[in-house]
Amino acid sequence: MSSDGLYAGDVHKEYPSGELTLNVLRGIDLSVAPGESVSIAGSSGAGKSTLLHVLGGLDVPSAGSVTLGGIDMFSLDDTARSAIRNSRLGFVFQFHYLLAEFSAVENAGMPLRIMGAEAEEANRKAAEILTELGLAERLHHRPAQLSGGEQQRVAVARALVHEPDFVLADEPTGNLDQVNSKMVAGMLFGAIERCGAGFILVTHDESLAAQAEKSYLLDEGRLYPH
Repeated sequence: MSSDGLYAGDVHKEYPSGELTLNVLRGIDLSVAPGESVSIAGSSGAGKSTLLHVLGGLDVPSAGSVTLGGIDMFSLDDTARSAIRNSRLGFVFQFHYLLAEFSAVENAGMPLRIMGAEAEEANRKAAEILTELGLAERLHHRPAQLSGGEQQRVAVARALVHEPDFVLADEPTGNLDQVNSKMVAGMLFGAIERCGAGFILVTHDESLAAQAEKSYLLDEGRLYPH
């Protein structure tokens, strides 16, 4: 097992529900090597987003461990976990969550600004990725001036701009029409492959899931090869 990968070991996630306990994740084991792409499919409510949030250090498991680059993320305090998450992981969600008052290039460069980069350097790197994603003419447009597909491409650029080790995507095309969905998916896989990052994709879209090197099904809290 390489210490550079992302690994989940016996991960459980439970939520109290009145007098009952809702067991969403029931002992998840997952290994993702650097540069590898993995998809996780499952029905709505199966716990796919919960699993992705735990893998990304956004949510704390009830039991088990998540190790990134040899570091147990949940052995860290909130500040240290946030720092490793911001520097080594990129996230793409179903909704782009762009900041309305900033341009496309400023939104895409935000992770670098958070890490302390100067605006000029952050914007330069963001512009390179946005140009690669076909948005060279839209760098200075604000989100409201962009189409849904363009907004999601800005979100993809934002996930890649700081050269993360792994990109985690939660239904990244779920809010797009069929044409934009196919285009954004192709660009997402292509851009991640070129930057050499590992990729974990959560989706209910079987055709999108099939593009990954390894596919799993999350069902009743457990993960199965798919």
